Amino acid sequence: MNTTPSDAVLDAPALARYIDHTLLKPEATTADVAALVAEAIELGTYSVCVSPAMLPLALPEGTDLKVAVVCGFPSGKHHSAIKAAEAALSIEQGADEVDMVIDIGLAKEGRFAEVEADIAAVRAVIPAPRVLKVIIESAALTDDQIVGVCRAAVAAGADFVKTSTGFHPTGGATVHAVRLMAHTVGDKAQVKASGGVRSYDDALAMIDAGATRLGVSGSAGLLSGAAESGSGSSY
Repeated sequence: MNTTPSDAVLDAPALARYIDHTLLKPEATTADVAALVAEAIELGTYSVCVSPAMLPLALPEGTDLKVAVVCGFPSGKHHSAIKAAEAALSIEQGADEVDMVIDIGLAKEGRFAEVEADIAAVRAVIPAPRVLKVIIESAALTDDQIVGVCRAAVAAGADFVKTSTGFHPTGGATVHAVRLMAHTVGDKAQVKASGGVRSYDDALAMIDAGATRLGVSGSAGLLSGAAESGSGSSY
């Protein structure tokens, strides 16, 4: 787990280790993803996050870069068996982590047992140490719904709860949602803030609220903000 004490210094290399360097545009090409990988390695990010059709990725020998892939993306309105099959194929093709989208409608109806079953179906095909992150689309949910979904994710064995796809019209991550999610899951899971995390200050705010991973598409710009802040800046 990534942790950052309140009195620690968070410079660009340290912040990069929180980042899933992300490219999920439907028009992304093989060349775009190759460039993403090269940039991620240059920046030192924890992983790249891509669409499942882009797998398998050709990674340079010796890199510690992880590969994350989305599942049931972006709507979550897929049968659980389809999500599980997609996740299983992604693992077979080299994914280290799977970011699945829940059925948001089930959450809004308070059908949390069914949300849990959906997550559990995907968890069942992702063996440890592979990681399952659960995208809850927090901006579309009430606080009570966020709590219910986070509890369902923990009960189903998820490693992370994640705020957003970045594609929903209600918006992306907020400090309030991240803090609520972190409080709900406690030490049973981690929190990924994704959607609208664009600046160094955004990143620090999300980490301060409890995020241990960040989904970022503009990682170079965000990390340049960390560099400009100076390595002596206290976090």
